Amino acid sequence: MRRLLLARHGQSVSNAVRRFQGVQDVPLSELGRRQAEALAGAFGRRRIAAVYSSPLLRARHTAELVAAAVRAPLRNVDDLRELSLGEWEGCTVEEVQARPGNPYACWVRDPVASLPPGGEPLADVQGRVVRALADIERAHPNGEDVLVVCHGGVISAYLAHCLGLPLSSIWRLTLSNCSITELAPPRLLSMNVTAHLSGVAVPASGFPTLSP
Repeated sequence: MRRLLLARHGQSVSNAVRRFQGVQDVPLSELGRRQAEALAGAFGRRRIAAVYSSPLLRARHTAELVAAAVRAPLRNVDDLRELSLGEWEGCTVEEVQARPGNPYACWVRDPVASLPPGGEPLADVQGRVVRALADIERAHPNGEDVLVVCHGGVISAYLAHCLGLPLSSIWRLTLSNCSITELAPPRLLSMNVTAHLSGVAVPASGFPTLSP
């Protein structure tokens, strides 16, 4: 593999209202679909050997648009799914902030020590994502570019691995919907590129990375 391109999915209907979704299967919003179309346009002239996707609907629909534009095969990989947020899934940020001790603020400051009840430990998330991307890299030994469409938490966990960052600091990384991050693994070349979204409204940032 020559380049690993990581794209976050377009805005989902839960992203639009600041609702935790985790592994819930939530579709793209209308804005999310426009973002995904813009992402597909960004890769229209680039040779992509294959597109890999999280199996969750918001990532899959984003990946389908890109795969069609670049005429590349699309493969779903279960280990690219978003991290589970346990009991918080289906709740809004404001609802979690209103709980005793503001667990949302604690989670933003240290998502390792302040795991949502029933949530997936970040070390487990990072382990499965690193393994999945290593498998993808081994499947493309001939200097090909590969695109992976997945989730903000998944990409952040992988970047922490590549950059040697503690998992407790991953929410300091900003990854906008349909942003592109490029690596020559394990070297990071660019992160959170959104120039291709210039004609599409882009919310300031995804709520998981907001400061408390």
